[in-house]
Amino acid sequence: MLYLPKARLQELLLHGCFGLEKESLRVTGEGRMAHTPDPFLDHPYITKDFCENQAEINTPVATSAAEAYELLKKYHVEIEQTLAAAQPREYLWPLSNPPYIADEEDIPIAQFPGDDQYKTAYREYLSGRYGRHVMTYSGIHFNYSFSEELLKADYEARQKTYEVGTYRDYKDQFYLELAKKAAAYGWLITAVTAASPVRDSSFLEPGTSGGSIFTGKASQRCAETGYWNAFTPVFDYKTLEGYISGIEYYVKKGLLAAPSELYFPVRLKPRGQNTLDNLREFGASHIELRMFDLNPLDPVGLDLRDVKFGELFLGFLAGTQDFFFPEQDQVQAVQNFKKAAYYDLERQKLIILGGRSSTVAEAGKLMLHQMKEFYRDYPDEVQDILAFEEAKFLDPANRYATKVRALAGNDFAAYGLRLAKERQEEALV
Repeated sequence: MLYLPKARLQELLLHGCFGLEKESLRVTGEGRMAHTPDPFLDHPYITKDFCENQAEINTPVATSAAEAYELLKKYHVEIEQTLAAAQPREYLWPLSNPPYIADEEDIPIAQFPGDDQYKTAYREYLSGRYGRHVMTYSGIHFNYSFSEELLKADYEARQKTYEVGTYRDYKDQFYLELAKKAAAYGWLITAVTAASPVRDSSFLEPGTSGGSIFTGKASQRCAETGYWNAFTPVFDYKTLEGYISGIEYYVKKGLLAAPSELYFPVRLKPRGQNTLDNLREFGASHIELRMFDLNPLDPVGLDLRDVKFGELFLGFLAGTQDFFFPEQDQVQAVQNFKKAAYYDLERQKLIILGGRSSTVAEAGKLMLHQMKEFYRDYPDEVQDILAFEEAKFLDPANRYATKVRALAGNDFAAYGLRLAKERQEEALV
């Protein structure tokens, strides 16, 4: 936890850096998967993920939530402008769940030329191991680093009481502890950003089309139906070397083909290229939260208040006591993520640290209450954001999934296409 005096902590806490990643599928004017080549080759901030038609924005580093959102919007608009000018015209699918898919071959694996051909081979491997359908889910990854001023001030405050080693040692331990806490409590982010309760019938029954298939999930990609490995990983949060070696062990045992195959909601990342070698050499520079759904209710696909809440959530975790996180609790934490992805949060139960059972809704209200107390003396905007998120646990009508399900009605594919066209027109204004 942070050891700074309260006034100094309040001065420095909410001044971190943001980076947002957003995936979206390109579709035709009929709402089908686009099969055209990636139109953003060599773009510094727009790439592709698993599918050739899965455009991915990686924003530059921003120093505020508002700046991060504006950068996301800038590249979102650039994509929309390019697709509007394409022949034939294409659109960005605005939902985490994919549009109509005829069959597996309708999902075009991303193609990389020359020295990058290994990336295509890796995607072929993923296709064989997980199936292509699950790879069509799209979402938001939230990257955050605390300010160096905050961390250095806290390092100096700790030195007065504890033997903490070098600043590098301190910083690695800080992010390890943060990753552990986010793994234990990150289900909260899943619950407040879930926005994909229905999907087209073709996802479950290839060759069919139409309807809105509801399976009781608020987020298909974050529930057990989504991005998860066939095993439950357990991490060593005591040292960075132990954390890295644990991931390397899964690769060595053949459970993962590469560290990037670790589909876990929380990741520690280094500066520069995201590799374990860089993480070992340079240490942890930021944390990544991977459980945000695309929000079709927002023109860009992400509500600015949720970006700000991500910072508040991590700041709160950084300021709370450390705890023991044994293997059984880590395994249960993964189940908590999946439970928080369900639609009816009043019925789904979590097992909180210490073995206490609670519904997701009750646990969410409790965490928001604790956060409101933690941020009691902060500006009114902070309390407004916390109240906005708390309302999602107080009344299901305030949840994105509830609203999206009502808007999609009985024809998910038609809703998605209509919204895709509306969003593009908005972006072109």
